[in-house]
Amino acid sequence: MDFEIRFVEQREERVQIARLILETLTDWFEVTEYREQYIADSADWLFFCADTNDGPKGFLCLKETGNATVELAVMGVHPQYHHMGIGTALFNAAKKKASELGYEFFQVKTVKEGMYKEYDVTNAFYKSLGFKEFECIPIIWGDDNPCQIYVMSLK
Repeated sequence: MDFEIRFVEQREERVQIARLILETLTDWFEVTEYREQYIADSADWLFFCADTNDGPKGFLCLKETGNATVELAVMGVHPQYHHMGIGTALFNAAKKKASELGYEFFQVKTVKEGMYKEYDVTNAFYKSLGFKEFECIPIIWGDDNPCQIYVMSLK
């Protein structure tokens, strides 16, 4: 499948793409309030989109969490396009941009491995990109969704 990764600058387009993709991913973004917050926040974050001839199929947003650290804040690939290299290509573009902007560390938060099948796949994906387990903090999202933090060095 042919797709192109591009940086999206227009706030309105960021929101439209985030909504289009996240509304197809209710297994991961099932709570409407949180999904809507990700959609709204995506307008202000560094935003990468995977486009095909018939429109966006995935996106990834980065946000600064410290003067040396950037976080993969939210990412989504339309379910029909999973396992086709879109997520990896989005990540590689974001990692390159983060390095160019001078960040030294990259982090991502997800639900701890072993809690839910969907998130076990997500954890395996992040590990395949080179992220390492940093810390699990259950109190961030509650006991049913312990927050696993992964990190990597950009240097």
